[in-house]
Amino acid sequence: MLTKKQNELLRFIHERLKETGVPPSFDEMKDALDLRSKSGIHRLILALEERGFIRRLPNRARALEILRLPDSSSPPSPSRGKKFEPSVIEGNLGRVHAIASPALPDDDFSRSVIAIPVMGRIAAGTPITALQTRSHTISLPPDMLSPGEHYALEVRGDSMIEAGIFDADTVVIRKQETAETGDIIVALIDDEEATLKRLRKRGASIALEAANPAYETRIFGPDRVRIQGKLVGLLRRY
Repeated sequence: MLTKKQNELLRFIHERLKETGVPPSFDEMKDALDLRSKSGIHRLILALEERGFIRRLPNRARALEILRLPDSSSPPSPSRGKKFEPSVIEGNLGRVHAIASPALPDDDFSRSVIAIPVMGRIAAGTPITALQTRSHTISLPPDMLSPGEHYALEVRGDSMIEAGIFDADTVVIRKQETAETGDIIVALIDDEEATLKRLRKRGASIALEAANPAYETRIFGPDRVRIQGKLVGLLRRY
């Protein structure tokens, strides 16, 4: 069952698609539902997507499709009006660039989410192999990201549980090669093992510290560890 606001937003998007063939912008949705901020619209869209009422095309902006309405199990009839031509967000490990579509000027929706590549799994416990190739992407609001280039990793292990990082969490990493003592980093050891640990600098040595007393702090020479990025965000599915 949908909440009142979720139902209102779904109906509003559906009616706008029927009228123009183009989904409304975040500002239009916010005003229609009388909400104070666009972050509330983002949460409603995620909820509708999780419940199977709408679908967003991967790596594309303002690409909403109504799959069904609350009183129907079948998709609604095709939209009238001009053909829907979404903008595209492209990127690899670098900054994701929004490419504006001429058919959709002043597109707030294209600025509302950014696609971040998920680059495999990272160990927070028993060592696993180094970072894998890109597997898929996740979409995040810009205000969740700090300046710079980002990627995401799926956490395996429990060595960082006292830092609030659990097995199966997804961590968002800002790509950088330096960090300060106390930062939680992605460390590549001997170009073979990738791990998520807290950085401690001890003279010329580098200590990788777990956030679980069951794991010992590991100390390496500076030539054995390369910093691959710093933790800036975390996602968890309940």
